[in-house]
Amino acid sequence: MIRHKNKPKVLIVDDIAENLQILMGTLKDDFSVIAAKNGETALRLANTNPKPDAILLDIMMPGMDGYEVCLKLKANPDTWDIPVLFVTALDQMDDEARGLTVGAVDFITKPFQPELVRARVQSQIELKQHKNQLEELVKQRTAELQLTQDVTIFTLANLAEARDPETGGHIKRTQNYVRLLAEQLRTHPRFKNDLTAEVVELLYKSAPLHDIGKVGVADHILLKPGRLTDDEFKEMKKHSVYGWNALKSAQKHLGSSSFLRYAGEITLSHHEKWDGTGYPKKLKGEAIPLSGRLMALADVYDALISKRVYKPPFSHDKAKAIIEEGRDSHFDSDIVDGFLAIHEQFRQTGITYADSQEERDALVGNSD
Repeated sequence: MIRHKNKPKVLIVDDIAENLQILMGTLKDDFSVIAAKNGETALRLANTNPKPDAILLDIMMPGMDGYEVCLKLKANPDTWDIPVLFVTALDQMDDEARGLTVGAVDFITKPFQPELVRARVQSQIELKQHKNQLEELVKQRTAELQLTQDVTIFTLANLAEARDPETGGHIKRTQNYVRLLAEQLRTHPRFKNDLTAEVVELLYKSAPLHDIGKVGVADHILLKPGRLTDDEFKEMKKHSVYGWNALKSAQKHLGSSSFLRYAGEITLSHHEKWDGTGYPKKLKGEAIPLSGRLMALADVYDALISKRVYKPPFSHDKAKAIIEEGRDSHFDSDIVDGFLAIHEQFRQTGITYADSQEERDALVGNSD
């Protein structure tokens, strides 16, 4: 049967022709009606686009009964949300309970009362349409929230970058290093429960904020074209606390959220060292958040391959060797192993987002 334009589609399933005729006659003025005489045909028609907006399903049918058909509909991601109304002459409570258990939303009993049949079908279709509208609204609002979050991170990260002449591609490179490491370690026994797909994405998005606290460092220190004195470096180290305080303040106003939590962890702890000699809290071992441990390796590798006023860019081989030397002192050894397994991907990322030809040449000239 051709579906009439703008009419909801209803599938009627009954092995008795007389019942089909009665229901089709009852619904044809308000709905586009199709029919099936057995469960196999019903399942096929339910998967035919456009899919039914509601299904009237007889319980007592030879072969595959209505309960089994309903279970198969609800097990299929393409048909699970189609409302099923059981058609039955039975009025026993256990039959109704079983029907609701397998996923039916209502019952229509024989003999049929046309006005009641139309009202119940229309009611279930309107409920489904309302549910679909709410789900779409939630998707739109979620997308808007996600965009706002991404823009906030991008803006804050670029604010820090604008003040620090040494950052450049550093943000993009370290962001990708962190994701590479996290993805590599997702199946590791120590980390597999923490590094879910959602967490890896949050780490990737939060990583650009690791140096946001540099906006609080005085210009004469942040912009100094040479090595810092001990006192100046002591002041520079406060950027991790400045960043943490700023993000903690944001959480008070915006409410706790995963991306701000991870951003705060990374900002405060990415200069901590595995042996407890880092800053600002001298955390040791697993007291350092995993996010900070990942960022620590990414940050150091990038500092090594980057040109500074006091040093040329190191080769990938040299940077890799220094990372290895930092095992169990600067870095978590398992994270070092993760890096070694994918170090070539680090090198390629560095080449892709290099700030200068000199840095690119230093990386291109080294491969294992």
